[in-house]
Amino acid sequence: MTTHTYGMTALDPAADVRRHISLSDTVSQTLTMAWRSYKKMMRNPEEFFDVLVQPLLFTAMFAYVFGGAISGDVKSYLPLLIPGILAQTTMTACIATGTQLREDMDKGVFDRFKVLPIARIAPLAGPMVADLLRYTIATTLTFATGFAMGYRPGGGVLGVLAAMVLVIFTGWSLAWIFTFVGIIGKSSKSVQGMSMMIMFPLTFVSNAFVGANTLPGWLQHFVQVNPVSHVVTATRDLANQGHLSAQVGWAVVADLAVVLIFSTLSVRAYRRKAI
Repeated sequence: MTTHTYGMTALDPAADVRRHISLSDTVSQTLTMAWRSYKKMMRNPEEFFDVLVQPLLFTAMFAYVFGGAISGDVKSYLPLLIPGILAQTTMTACIATGTQLREDMDKGVFDRFKVLPIARIAPLAGPMVADLLRYTIATTLTFATGFAMGYRPGGGVLGVLAAMVLVIFTGWSLAWIFTFVGIIGKSSKSVQGMSMMIMFPLTFVSNAFVGANTLPGWLQHFVQVNPVSHVVTATRDLANQGHLSAQVGWAVVADLAVVLIFSTLSVRAYRRKAI
C-alpha cells in the first residue's frame, strides 16, 4: 500500500485562491458585500434615523442659538454654518460604520467571511460603499434645511453639487478611521466611546462653526492642520462662491491620505483577527 503525503497548502484551497484574487474580483466581491449591507439597512429603517433627523435638528439649533451672536442674524450665519453642519453630520454618520462592524464581528458574522476565498478588504469596504446612501441623504437634507431657512449659495447648482460630492467622499474616507476603531475595539460600546472622542475634537476644534481668527492663537495652530477645517473651507468655496480653490485640492489630498493610511491599518488588523 502506497501512502501519499500532501503539503499543508493543498488542504487549504481557500487560502490558495485568496492569493490569486484579481482587482476585478475584489471590486465584484466588495459590491456584493455592499448589496448585503444595503438590504440590511432597508430591513432596519431606524439606521437612517441619524441622517434624517440630525441635519434638521442641528442646523436649526445652531442657526437660531448662535446665528445672532456670531454673524448678527441667522441668514448671515448660514453660509458659514451649512458647510460645518455637513462635516459634523457626515462624521456622525461615519461613527455608525465602526459600531455596526464591531456588532457584526461580535455576532460571528465575520468568522464566516474569514474562511471564504474572498479579498480581505471586501467585507470592510462593502458596508462603506452602502453607507454612501446615508451620506447622500444627510448632505441633501442639510442643504434643503438651509434653503428653507434662507440660505442661498452663490456657487449655484454646480457649486452645491460639487460641495456635496466632496463631503460624501470625505465621509467615505473618514469612515476608514472608524472601521479601524471597530476592528480593534473590544465591544460596540467601547467603539462608540472612542469614536466620539475622535469626532468631537475634529469637528468642534475647527472652523466649522466659527471663524478660525476668533479662536485663541494656540488653538488656531490645531485648526489650521485639522483636515476637517480644510474640507469645510473647500465646501464653502464651492457652495458659496463656485470657486475651485487650492483648499479643494488640499481637502482631496487629505481624504486620500486618510484612505491610504487607515485602509491599510484596517486590513492588517482584520488579518490579525483572522489568524
